[in-house]
Amino acid sequence: MRPERLRRGLYLVTPDCEETPMLVGLVRSALRGRPALLQYRSKLVSATLRAEQAAAVGAVCRDAGVAFIVNDSVELALAVGADGVHVGRDDGDTVGIRAALGPERILGVSCYDDWSAAEAAIAAGADYVAFGAMFPSPTKPATVRAPTSLLEQAAARGVPCAAIGGITLDNAGALVTAGADLLAVISDVFGAPDPAARAEGYRALFPD
Repeated sequence: MRPERLRRGLYLVTPDCEETPMLVGLVRSALRGRPALLQYRSKLVSATLRAEQAAAVGAVCRDAGVAFIVNDSVELALAVGADGVHVGRDDGDTVGIRAALGPERILGVSCYDDWSAAEAAIAAGADYVAFGAMFPSPTKPATVRAPTSLLEQAAARGVPCAAIGGITLDNAGALVTAGADLLAVISDVFGAPDPAARAEGYRALFPD
C-alpha cells in the first residue's frame, strides 16, 4: 500500500552544497512552492557534514509538512528520523532495506532504463521506482537514457514512478502525460532566481 505521504508532484533533490546555512536557506525557499517530497542528496561532503545537513534539512521539511527522503543511506535516514530513503543498484538488497525501514517509511528505488528492475523492486517492497535519465542531465552527464515508454508501462500497471534527469519546466509536461507520478528535479529549481516560484510551476502540472 502506498504511504499517505507519497503524493504526486515535484520531487525536489538537494544540490551539493558545503555550506549548511546556505543549503537550508535554499531548501526553505523551495519548499514554499509545496513539492510532494524532498530528498537530501550529497556526494561531496564528509559523513559528519552529511549527517549535520540531513538533520537540518529534515527539520525544515517537517516544519513545512513535506515528506523528507535521504539518498543512499538507510542508516542516515533512520538516524535523522527521515520519512524514507531512496536507493540505487549499489546500495544493498531491497528486501533487507525494506525490513530495516519498517512498513511506514517510504522506499524508492532507482531502476534506470530497466523495467525488470522495477518489477523486482516493487515485489521487494518499494513504494515507487525511478526511471532516468529522461533527458541529458547536468548532474550526471554520462548516465544512461531511459525512454518515456517506461513511464507509460508503470502507469498502465499501477506502479508509482518518478522521472529523473535533465527535467525542466519546459519538458516536464510530457513526462506527466506519459505517466510520471513524481518529477525529480535539482538544477531547474535550486538554480532558479526564485526557487519557490519555480517549484510552484511544477505543482501546477499536478492538479488536485
